[in-house]
Amino acid sequence: MRIGHGYDAHRLAAGRPLVLGGVEIESALGLAGHSDADVLCHAVMDALLGAAGLEDIGHWFPDTDPACRGARSLDLLRRVSEMLTARGLVVGNVDITVVAQRPALAPHRAAMCRNLARALGCAPDQIGIKATTEEGMGFTGAGEGIAAHAVALLFPA
Repeated sequence: MRIGHGYDAHRLAAGRPLVLGGVEIESALGLAGHSDADVLCHAVMDALLGAAGLEDIGHWFPDTDPACRGARSLDLLRRVSEMLTARGLVVGNVDITVVAQRPALAPHRAAMCRNLARALGCAPDQIGIKATTEEGMGFTGAGEGIAAHAVALLFPA
């Protein structure tokens, strides 16, 4: 088995949609970034790439690449899944923690799990998503951004 950890954070900004786990969530602020800035998907991609012994998402999908501008992170996650398949690896499970003062993510959790499972070719119960606040501390607690951590377990196919 192989284990990887991923982390990502993006600043909140006006005029951007808020996309987490491939779900667009109603919000006055969205995440700033070159792609759709889905921190949840980005953390998962880095965890999977790390577990596979591959370079991080900045290597595969650099913000200097015009082809990545405005990209859907779920599409990039599918490409990571294809890399895993090519290396003879399958997802055992992925566990994610999103750190955000708001919005509440519980109403969107099931849809996020389904999106990630479809992109990775696994069952939704192999995806765990939790959310927490930082009680007003730090950039996430101040409502300036959202962060996510992910741990992934891979097995040989």
